[in-house]
Amino acid sequence: MKITLGHSPDSDDAFMFYALARHQIDEEGYEFEHTLRDIETLNRWALEGKLHVTAISVHGYAYVADQYAILPHGASMGDDYGPMIVAREPLSRQALKEVKIAIPGTLTSAYLALRLWLGEFAYDVVPFNQIMEAVHGGEYAAGLLIHEGQLTHPELGLKTIVDLGRWWKSETGLPLPLGVNVIRKDLGPERMRQLSRILHHSIQHGLENRGRALDYALEFARGMDRSLADQFVGMYVNDWTLDMGDAGKESIRRFLQRGHDAGVIETLPPVEFVE
Repeated sequence: MKITLGHSPDSDDAFMFYALARHQIDEEGYEFEHTLRDIETLNRWALEGKLHVTAISVHGYAYVADQYAILPHGASMGDDYGPMIVAREPLSRQALKEVKIAIPGTLTSAYLALRLWLGEFAYDVVPFNQIMEAVHGGEYAAGLLIHEGQLTHPELGLKTIVDLGRWWKSETGLPLPLGVNVIRKDLGPERMRQLSRILHHSIQHGLENRGRALDYALEFARGMDRSLADQFVGMYVNDWTLDMGDAGKESIRRFLQRGHDAGVIETLPPVEFVE
């Protein structure tokens, strides 16, 4: 059976799926078709149930819970770090409310976290890999960074206004849940568990063969050198990724609940995990 598998063209996701992409593990008779798109596109596709298995934002899951369940592995958790607002000059929280912010998408977890921290604000959706340059060039006073921009923005002289992962940790004591891998429920419980096992094995293989997996991930590192790519991968492919555990699941539930309480998520669905 062919399984469509969606993930973002980033070094951390590439690291996770290296073993499958390079056929390093037993795929148990399945053929995996890898589709690489930015996270906001994957969020939108999930609304249509387009892929069997896909990376999506935790925020995006609130709108597709009828079709998908969350896998207990493959999550990106920001443990005292995460998406951040950057600007050319220091800005107060009140000042941020008075400018337009470049964001990577309204279904991203970064956007939901910023809404929880800042409340309502003016924004434009800008491709995530263009936000730093748009702020540096003066097109926007501030930008919401995800992916490797969290590490590379000082190279453009940009300043961190708030790290939302650090804020969430101080609020809850939990990691900020950013991305998860989800699987379509119409595959049935047995196949869902089988695919979950294969995908878990892929992540484990990458962590156990870090050098080779990092070599593959560097093809998606967008100009980062090996050291910086290794640091970025380590932030988002780690023990949390192998098994989010009870703390990770609780953080997802709390994040979505707070989004609902703030009026960002209109209807709060039950959160379903593949055990």
